[in-house]
Amino acid sequence: MDYSDDDTSTVCMDEVQVHKDVMLDQSLDALYEKRSSTREQALASIIDAFNSDLQHDFVEKNFATLLHLCLHCTKKGSSKESSLASHVIGLLALTVGLGDQAQEILEESVTPLSQALKSGREALKITSILECLAIITFVGGTNAEQTERSMQIIWQMIHPKLGSNVVATKPLSAVITSVVASWAFLLTTVDGWTLGPKIWLETVTCLSSLLEKDDRSVRIAAGEALALIFELGTLEKFAAQAKGCAYGSVKEGSVSQEALINMHGLKAKVTNQARDLSVEAGGKGSAKKDLNAQRNLFRDLVVFLEGGYAPETSTKVGGNTLQTRTWYQMIQFNFLKHFLGGGLIKHMQENKFLHDVFSFTPKKIGATIMSSDEKRFFKSPNSALNKARTRFMNELRMLTMIAESERWALCSDGGE
Repeated sequence: MDYSDDDTSTVCMDEVQVHKDVMLDQSLDALYEKRSSTREQALASIIDAFNSDLQHDFVEKNFATLLHLCLHCTKKGSSKESSLASHVIGLLALTVGLGDQAQEILEESVTPLSQALKSGREALKITSILECLAIITFVGGTNAEQTERSMQIIWQMIHPKLGSNVVATKPLSAVITSVVASWAFLLTTVDGWTLGPKIWLETVTCLSSLLEKDDRSVRIAAGEALALIFELGTLEKFAAQAKGCAYGSVKEGSVSQEALINMHGLKAKVTNQARDLSVEAGGKGSAKKDLNAQRNLFRDLVVFLEGGYAPETSTKVGGNTLQTRTWYQMIQFNFLKHFLGGGLIKHMQENKFLHDVFSFTPKKIGATIMSSDEKRFFKSPNSALNKARTRFMNELRMLTMIAESERWALCSDGGE
């Protein structure tokens, strides 16, 4: 018998996959446990598994169970549990990609997630649910109405509709940042923004006011959202409508000359704000590490508002390069990069949905990028792979010795 290192590696890889499958099944079962810490640990394990590989087989068998258990965790669990469960739901949507299952995730989740947002107080829980809602709408939304419904739910976290028994509370900076980033992420999917001039003015005015906030992450998120709004060309469409009004072809919902003047004045204000933030000295804002990111972003924004040139980015993803040439592409990639974290490279290499989103074809689609745990498993001199290889070879030697002994015994019997 001739056993190569490749054969041993294949055996060990199969063992690793079996181990991962068992761990996933155990984690799913643990979501039924009463102890919150047990469920939290199980959710964290599921996230690790979904980041390290695309769990299509597991999802095919356990889709509905996993979804409804996670939705239950978002409603009844602690802030940490709700945050983890929301993340799993988002990863589930990215794993299944376009289709009926993604639509089911969206329709089944919108109401419970919206209710969880209203009852939540902790920033960790709120931001995780906002990001989850954005992701599942991005994947599962099939029309503008579904997308705008989610955008409205998200936006209301900083501009709630106040009723007689509703008390307005000042949102935390982390929540504002998440609201604006999630809202802008979904805006990238709306083909031709259908909102009228009044809402356009209100939205741009609100985002302009956020550029005055002390928190740099808020200012950066607001700046990206403003760039996207202007990139959509809505202002130019309003200008064309106003020109039509001037020549007597007035249509319902058309923009008046006065409104158009206000819009151009607001754009000029945003341009001046961006110019100031692009050269900020650093005395304003809580996180100094974001200063360069802020300067670069608003420098790009000024160039875009004045000349129409969007920034181009180039990002190494494994052994490949992903390029963006528009604001909407950059916003989509940055949001997904933030959401996937350590799972970005694996998903960008093997997730067909993301390939379609970014028109991205990995050059080495079959290459395996190992996680840190897998590197320890396979590469270390004391790794499980080497130990398994040693054990395997010892067993072969033992079998050979037994076979030799039996052969000699047979020879001896024959000799007698």
